[in-house]
Amino acid sequence: MPKPPVIIVDRHDHVIGQKPRDQCRYSDTYRVSSLWLTNSHGDILLAQRSHTKDRNPGKWATAAAGTHELGDTYQSNVYKEAQEEIGLAGVTFVPSRKVFVDEPGESQFFCHYFTATADWPLQRFIIQTEEVEAIRWISPEHLRQDLKATPQAYVPSMRFWLELGFI
Repeated sequence: MPKPPVIIVDRHDHVIGQKPRDQCRYSDTYRVSSLWLTNSHGDILLAQRSHTKDRNPGKWATAAAGTHELGDTYQSNVYKEAQEEIGLAGVTFVPSRKVFVDEPGESQFFCHYFTATADWPLQRFIIQTEEVEAIRWISPEHLRQDLKATPQAYVPSMRFWLELGFI
């Protein structure tokens, strides 16, 4: 089943059209919502992207994230993606910052980050295997060390979490 087209925006984040995902190029700017999920101990939930993904297959990323389709807002999209990808519901997401992400030669997008806290054991999450390979809780210290030692294991936009002071 083909995926719905993604919303294309201009440099001011105004909608200018939509495009099938497989036709998006580096020159196309789109929208992404992303969830930074922690537990009460300060651990961070990371999701490993499915090995079948077109972009960044097998790389570790935030708990849930997704591109926008027609009718999505940044907030509606993050709730939808969290429910679909990891089965997270009943948790309030707090808007953080919106940043422009440029992954040279790969993609350009506006990403609005949201934060939330949930003390769920890994077994409670329901993983959508088409999107997520695995999930894990990781301490901020271990994540900082791992990002420095093996940055290639993470999506390029993970650097923004460091810059925003989350880790």
